[in-house]
Amino acid sequence: MLDSTAPTQHTIELHEDGQITLPDSICQTLNWHPGDRLILTLETDGNLRLNRLQAQIQKLQGIFKDIAPGVSLADELIADRHQAAQHEG
Repeated sequence: MLDSTAPTQHTIELHEDGQITLPDSICQTLNWHPGDRLILTLETDGNLRLNRLQAQIQKLQGIFKDIAPGVSLADELIADRHQAAQHEG
């Protein structure tokens, strides 16, 4: 996995259509694959953070596992994300 004491930097280009391409080495290190859904967060300091949606779901499942037994919070989160994406596009 990642060594959090040794950050890496890469220069990437913002394309005219607003898209960016992540370096293959980053995707391989993070085990990200084409089609993975990502959450882009704009931090209050102006930095961006990218997380895999699945990782966020697993984190939330761990936090709320005892609060709502029998209820799939992951399914609810996915449904909310799909609904938000439909309203955006």
